[in-house]
Amino acid sequence: MTAISPAVHPADSLRDRASKLGLNGLLTRWDEFRDAPWLKALLDLEAEDRQQRSLLRRIHAARLGIFKSINDFDWTWPTKIDRDGIEDLLRLGFVEEAANIVLIGGNGLGKTTIATNILYRALLAGHTALRVTASEMLNDLASRDTARELGQRLRHYCRPTVLMLDEVGYLAFGNRHGDLLYEVVSRRHHKKPIVLTTNRVFKEWGDVFPNSSCVAGLVDRLTNRAEIIKIEGDSYREKEAKERAARKAQERKARQRGKS
Repeated sequence: MTAISPAVHPADSLRDRASKLGLNGLLTRWDEFRDAPWLKALLDLEAEDRQQRSLLRRIHAARLGIFKSINDFDWTWPTKIDRDGIEDLLRLGFVEEAANIVLIGGNGLGKTTIATNILYRALLAGHTALRVTASEMLNDLASRDTARELGQRLRHYCRPTVLMLDEVGYLAFGNRHGDLLYEVVSRRHHKKPIVLTTNRVFKEWGDVFPNSSCVAGLVDRLTNRAEIIKIEGDSYREKEAKERAARKAQERKARQRGKS
């Protein structure tokens, strides 16, 4: 015979919610307020307010900065881009799988915009995240003089659920920097994902870390179970700059005609 679970009184469920929210003052007078018609609405408002404040704290800690919404992304500009693949990444299945994302392409093609939007979606879903450039992170780690300081900073970059590592390949680094990137990638390997943007294909990473012996191992760990998206085309920023210059030239001509 199947056992029948005793029914849970609605007030008991509300008490559990109040306990999880840490509303100790309310709990001490629970018998007085347990049947109040406004109790559920009060708990809903408190939970919503805490979720919103938690989101704002996580957004601030993530250092997203100002970025263009993916809704405004011009998918027609690149000559090659896997829109379906990117939209699938925005559903965040890679987070549970701890699978890395690597966006490869030239300057001004929207790699950072896409990566930042992925990070933002992760924050909305309740995850923690951090956006940092490769040079910022590696120079920070390389500047640590003691093993204790280095360990603290490594934990800082390994703590967030999703780490966005931007602009790998824009500058060349020494062998210590390559070793430090290898350390971060290895610590997060199969545990927490990295969203990385680069303007270099992997066979050119030896030029980015020319004196490092760990480049092969670094690429191997980074790409293991990774989603790799290649974007091709001309720089969208260059297109915007040309359009702006043309507008300014037209405005100057119009002012000159107005004076004549």
